[in-house]
Amino acid sequence: MKKSILITGATSGIGKSTAYLFASKGYNLLLTGRREERLQEIKTELEKEYNSTVQTLCFDIRNQDEVKENLASIDHELFPTIDILLNNAGLASGLNTIDNGEFSDWDVMIDTNVKGLLYVTRTLLPKLKEQKTAHIINIGSTAGKNVYQNGNIYCATKHAVDALSQSMRIELLPFGIKVTAINPGACETEFSVVRFKGDKERADKVYKDFDPLTPEDIADTIYYCATLPKHVCINDLTLTCLTQANANYNIKKSELK
Repeated sequence: MKKSILITGATSGIGKSTAYLFASKGYNLLLTGRREERLQEIKTELEKEYNSTVQTLCFDIRNQDEVKENLASIDHELFPTIDILLNNAGLASGLNTIDNGEFSDWDVMIDTNVKGLLYVTRTLLPKLKEQKTAHIINIGSTAGKNVYQNGNIYCATKHAVDALSQSMRIELLPFGIKVTAINPGACETEFSVVRFKGDKERADKVYKDFDPLTPEDIADTIYYCATLPKHVCINDLTLTCLTQANANYNIKKSELK
């Protein structure tokens, strides 16, 4: 029987790259996101290229009712198990000091990065506990390890993901559920475009003069963690590009000696 993975935030970046990699490895896919057209495009491509079984669920993970309704609609004949839950959906909104922060930016980050992750995980846990073989992978960030200037609320949400991953690891241990936190550094996706509210020129400057991680790099890491022997679990993994040490410190390529 083919294994299945459920990916939140599957319409772009790390989520999309992970969907393609796991499809190429023979997994069936449950893909969630807010952009229906993109979900359908990805579904069509994966079914055609890899003969994958794909179900798409279009909803906003910030909305508890939408989460419950959509996850209840999973076709359990096609997906008798959910072997991997990838809590990938997340974002940053704005880059302001705490005294100049926008309440709306704070709400969207907390509601997406923390509450959305909780809503999805809590809704699926009864099924995952029954299976006794599930693996929850939470996408954190180096911002969950170190705080950087103007990152305040985003960093706080990713510290929360780190704490929740540790809590899940303890509390779900009796049910045979693996819990892994993967914490990427700078990764060139739509992340900065979203943070700067569509200002692509400003977003491009974030990655200027160094080679950031790619979504494919993170997807490879996720696949590695997900395919270790049953008795092995990577609890916490942080990765950066060569010229980044942590959330606070990176150098330009020209500074390499």
